[in-house]
Amino acid sequence: MTTEITVPFDPLARAREIEAIVMQDGMRKYYRFRASRHYGGIVTADAVGCCFLCVYCWNYKRNLCPGKYGTFYTSDQVVEKLRAIGTKKGISLFRVSGAEPVLGERSFHHLLDVLRAGRFILETNGLILGHRPDLIDFLVQRDVSVRVSIKGWNPETFEKITGAGGEFFPLPLAALKRLEEAGIEAWPAVMGDLFGREGVEELARILREKGISGRIEVEYLERYPFVAENLKRRGWTG
Repeated sequence: MTTEITVPFDPLARAREIEAIVMQDGMRKYYRFRASRHYGGIVTADAVGCCFLCVYCWNYKRNLCPGKYGTFYTSDQVVEKLRAIGTKKGISLFRVSGAEPVLGERSFHHLLDVLRAGRFILETNGLILGHRPDLIDFLVQRDVSVRVSIKGWNPETFEKITGAGGEFFPLPLAALKRLEEAGIEAWPAVMGDLFGREGVEELARILREKGISGRIEVEYLERYPFVAENLKRRGWTG
């Protein structure tokens, strides 16, 4: 895959392209396993490969060129590593981070097997779950909560943040709606530095109109030098 990405791009096409790189015979690419302080303590499998190229992503380089990074692991190996760290650290909560867990059917079914590790928080950008809401049915009655990272409060800001075409903005919102309808605990999360109060309020209005009740989690970015450079390149100031 070339490192030259034309913006905006089709994130569904990119998802297919990335999934072909990071999935192999049911295995997925990961580059580390660790315990972290998030959620009061969680064991994390850091993967590579995302259908977005978010301007503030701390894992931007690996997700831009996923073929260069990571090692293929079976779902059994991932579960074993997560549980081993959890036992050592006294943590019983798990997640996949650093990339998008759901790029298509292959990565989704790998993830379903990884959910066997225990109580899970699924962090996703919601694109594929919005495009393929039938996949959400497989999450019903599993010990999983879903955090959907919303990348803008309108098509223009979505495109500016993700690099993906603004016409795809509704898909993560559709995923949130379907998750709620399926009775799965789910909520939206946003990057407060970019949204600001007005962006958060506008997203809250949109969610109310769509009948989505989840509270909005606001996080704040870590301004690594390359993140600051990406923000400037995409036209974000402040």
